[in-house]
Amino acid sequence: MNWLGTENIIAVLAILVGIAGAFVPVLLERRVPRRKRIGYRKQMDTAIGDNVRTGDANARLGLFDEAPEMSDATLVLLRVENDGSLPIDVADYTGRSPHGLTAVFETRTIRAVAVTLPPEADHLMEHFAPGTGLGYEDGRLHIPRVPLNRGEYYKLLVLLTGGPVDSGYTVIGGIQGGETHENHSSAPDEKPPLFSRLSQRVAIALSLVILGLAGLILRPDATPPPSFCKQGDLTLTGSTAFEKAAEELADKYMDECEGSRIEVSAHGSRGGVRELAGMDAKSADGGKGSPPVIAFSDGPRPASYSQLSETRVAVSLFALVVNDAVPVKNLSTTDVRRLFTGEIRNWNQLPGGPDKPVVLVSRGSSSGTRVTLQHRVLKGASEIQESSSDCLTKDISPKAPLIRCELDDTDQVLATVADTPGAIGYSELRKTTTLKDSHRLNLDGHVPSLDRIQTSGYPYREIEYAYTYGSPPASSLASSFLAYAVRGNGQDVVRTHGHLPCQTPVGMRMCGEN
Repeated sequence: MNWLGTENIIAVLAILVGIAGAFVPVLLERRVPRRKRIGYRKQMDTAIGDNVRTGDANARLGLFDEAPEMSDATLVLLRVENDGSLPIDVADYTGRSPHGLTAVFETRTIRAVAVTLPPEADHLMEHFAPGTGLGYEDGRLHIPRVPLNRGEYYKLLVLLTGGPVDSGYTVIGGIQGGETHENHSSAPDEKPPLFSRLSQRVAIALSLVILGLAGLILRPDATPPPSFCKQGDLTLTGSTAFEKAAEELADKYMDECEGSRIEVSAHGSRGGVRELAGMDAKSADGGKGSPPVIAFSDGPRPASYSQLSETRVAVSLFALVVNDAVPVKNLSTTDVRRLFTGEIRNWNQLPGGPDKPVVLVSRGSSSGTRVTLQHRVLKGASEIQESSSDCLTKDISPKAPLIRCELDDTDQVLATVADTPGAIGYSELRKTTTLKDSHRLNLDGHVPSLDRIQTSGYPYREIEYAYTYGSPPASSLASSFLAYAVRGNGQDVVRTHGHLPCQTPVGMRMCGEN
C-alpha cells in the first residue's frame, strides 16, 4: 500500500483544503447581490512647484520660472476601475450629459490631462477621442462613458494649480443598478477586494493551511512574466534625441520580461533608418522577413524606403541655444534662416546683438535634429558649408564667410556653444533645461514648451517615428516592445524624457498632422 505514504496523504489533504478554500468565500458571498460598481482612488497627489502653499516647501524644488501660475502646481494620478462583479456598458451611465463621470477638485484648477491605459486595455483609447465628452473647466474634469469589463481600469494624470496637495476631491456620476465609490488598496495598482472582510479572513486562513501542507512536498514556482512579454534579441537605433527615452524603455522592458535582450545604439535618425533599409530581410530574424531592429527617427523616412513600416511614437520638441555673450532672447524664423545660411555674419546685424562674429555649431548630415531644423525652421534652406573642424578657425574653408563646424552628438554641441562667445547651436528640448553659460531662444515669440505645444505656434518640433523592416510578427520581441512603448506603460517613460506620446488625447491630434 505504498500509495498511502506520507507525501501522498499530505497532497490529498492539500487538495481537499484547496477545494474548501475555493468554495467557502463563494458560499459566504451568496447573500451579496451581483452588482455594477465603479471604484476610483488617488494614486498620487504631489507638488511640482516650489510655492509654500503646497505644504512642503523644503522637500521639493520646482523649476517653473518660465511657466506662469505654475509655482503651486500639483500632479494627481487618478485610477478609475470596474471593481464590481458585472461588466459596465456605455448605456449604464446615467445622466443626460455626453460624459459619464465628473471628477471635482474643490480648491484647484485643472491645467492639463493625460490618459494612460495598461497594454491589455489599449482598445479603450477610442473612448477618449474628441467628441466623447472628455474635457475640463476650472476644477471639474469630465470623463467619457467608458465601457469596462470586470477588473479593467484606466488612469488620468491631472495637472492642477491654485491649491495645496491632498485638498478635497470626489468623483460623481450614476451607474444604472450600481454605484460609484472611492476604494482603497494597499499597493498603488492592486485591485480592491471583491469579497467581504469575513470571506477574506476565511480564505486567508485556508490558504495558510494549504501553503503549510504543500510546502512540505513542493517548491514554489517563479512568478510568470506579464502576458505581453517576448524573448529574444532586439536593437534600437537611430535618433539621438530619443536615445535616453529608448534606453529607459529598454531597461524597464527587460526588468519585466526575463529572456529579452535589448541593445540601444543611437547614431542619428538618417543613419539608423538608412542602415535598417539596407538590411537583408530574408536572412534576418530566422528567415521571418523582419530583422530584430527598430530605428527611431525625428521625422518621416525617405519615400524610397517603402519597405519600412512606420509607427508614430511621440511629438519631440527642439530648441536653439546661444552663448550668454549674446543677450538675444528671441529670434524670428527669418533671422534664423539668415544666420544659418551665412547672410548674417556678426550679431550686431540684429537688434540688440553685440559686436561678435557668428559661430554656427551644427550636427552631421545624419542628425534628425538638423533635418528638422532645415525642414521646420529654415523652410528647406540648407546650412552654409562646413568651414571648421575645431569650431575656432576656418581650417577647412578659409574663404568661408563665417565659422561653421559639425559635431557628433548633442552634448558636444551644447558644450561648444557654452565655451564659444557668439556661438549658436541646437538640441532636443530636454537637454536645454539645465544650461550653463548659454540660454534657449524663443522663435517668433513662442516659448519651447511641451505644456503649451497644443496651442503654441512654436515651429521647431517633429513627430518621432519608429521604423521596422516590414511588419514584424505579432509574436516577435520587436512587435511586443513597440506596443509597450507606444500604448503601454512606456508612455510615462516617453513623457518623462520630454516627448508627448501620440496615444494621449493631445498627442493623437498632433501626431495626426502632416
